[in-house]
Amino acid sequence: MGKLKGVIIAVVLVALVGGFYFYVSNIGKDNDDVVVSAVQNVLLRNLDNDYPATPKELVKYYGDITKCLYNENYSEEQLAQMADKMIALYDDELAENNPRDQYIVDLKAAVKDFSDKNYTIISYTTSSSTDVEEYTHEGRKCASLYCTYSIKTGADYVSSKQVFVLRKESGTGHWKILGFDIINE
Repeated sequence: MGKLKGVIIAVVLVALVGGFYFYVSNIGKDNDDVVVSAVQNVLLRNLDNDYPATPKELVKYYGDITKCLYNENYSEEQLAQMADKMIALYDDELAENNPRDQYIVDLKAAVKDFSDKNYTIISYTTSSSTDVEEYTHEGRKCASLYCTYSIKTGADYVSSKQVFVLRKESGTGHWKILGFDIINE
C-alpha cells in the first residue's frame, strides 16, 4: 500500500509540474495573435491622455497619420476618424479654415490623386530635436521644423520636404500646427 501511495503522489506531482510548465510557457500567446494595423494604431492614440509633448513628436504623429492615409486600406469611417485626429492637431486658426466636412472631401480627393499616380510614402523623417527652431511671435511661443517624406513613384524615388509652423496653446500648453508648406528644392 505504501508503494502505491508513493506512485500516486509521484504521478500527481509530475502532472502538476507538467501542467504548470504548460501554463507558464503559454502565457501571453493569445496576445501575440492580435495584430494591430497601422491605421488602428494611429486611431488608438487617445489625444486627451497622450498628446504629443514636443513639436517633433507632434509632427511624427502627423506623419504616421499621413502615411496611413496615403498607403493603407481603411473604411470611410476610419478616414473620418483620421481626419478628426489631424484636425485635433491643428491650431484653432487652421481648424477654423478647414471645416470638417470640406476637409474630409478635400482629403479624399488628395488621397485619390496620390493613389492614381501610383505614389507610395516609403518613410518620413523629421528635424532632429536640436533643429527645431523655437521663437516668440506676438507674445506666443512658436516653433518650426521640417518633415521630409520619401515617396516611391513607379521605379523612382523622390522626396517631398515640408516646413511645419507650430504654436503653443496658452490653456493646455499643447503644440498645435498653425500651418505647413511644401518646400520646393
